[in-house]
Amino acid sequence: MTRPKILVTRRWPEAVERKLAEDFDLHLNTPDTPLGEEALRAAMRDYDAILPTVTDRLSAAVFAGGAVRTKILANYGVGFSHIDTEAARAAGVVVTNTPDVLSDCTADIAMTLLLSVARRAGEGERELREGRWAGWRPTHLIGTKVTGATLGIIGFGRIGQAVAQRAHFGFGMRIVVQNRSRVAEETLARYGAVQVGSVDELLPLCDFVSLHCPGGAANRHLIDARRLGLMRKGAFLVNTARGEVVDETALAAALRAGTIAGAGLDVFDREPHVPDDLLSAPNTVLLPHLGSASRATREAMGFRAVENLTAFFEGRPPRDRVV
Repeated sequence: MTRPKILVTRRWPEAVERKLAEDFDLHLNTPDTPLGEEALRAAMRDYDAILPTVTDRLSAAVFAGGAVRTKILANYGVGFSHIDTEAARAAGVVVTNTPDVLSDCTADIAMTLLLSVARRAGEGERELREGRWAGWRPTHLIGTKVTGATLGIIGFGRIGQAVAQRAHFGFGMRIVVQNRSRVAEETLARYGAVQVGSVDELLPLCDFVSLHCPGGAANRHLIDARRLGLMRKGAFLVNTARGEVVDETALAAALRAGTIAGAGLDVFDREPHVPDDLLSAPNTVLLPHLGSASRATREAMGFRAVENLTAFFEGRPPRDRVV
């Protein structure tokens, strides 16, 4: 039997690529650079399956024109706002993702950003490395205490709950959540959390706000100038969700004006581009999309995609089908 012909759009962990080569007619994007619209459109006509990542913008134009050979997009990652799911559905293309396996590492990065920006760790490291540290003094780089503070979590799925676990039990933080659906009372009770009805209601209550909601058009610039103005003056914003959730121009202006105290960002609206106003803001901690970047997690993500792909071609329902 002819093995399905598949394209992996970026290089994956070696162990996962070996498994794919054993089971499929594997083709790799060896330059490991993002594919453009024309290359993706051509791939849709040449491959039985495409294994994309967040760097692949699968717009409606990629599916247009008919003669689509691809039957499944086994996405490497939990978020899939980079895929036009309506266009995929119309073209008869199944879409899967890789939930669960990256929740812990992404929550770890969220807490890393929260702690770093609150305690001014980024500023301190830059000062030390640049030879500007003049020694200890009582007023040097005074930050914000995290223990016992109030954390607002927007999006209380697997990752949001993993952050609540760390924040509540590790740092005694009070947890306030906003979620698009009602969270079960036993889940809220597990973290001593209170659910509010809207983002606008949550923001004024919190010393820290951590974003864990989906990306896509519905949440584009969910945090805009108006909502930044609802936050406490001494509050901090953390984003490990998707870059488009935050209006970066408005955020940079709020940081300059002192509307909020600081921000920790792992994702950006036009990655890898980061606005100069954010790069130059001292009260930010900026990371290059490291949320899932541990060996164990990146391999687990890959094997989860393989599991979905294998199920599909064996005629079984993929575990993580989203379209």
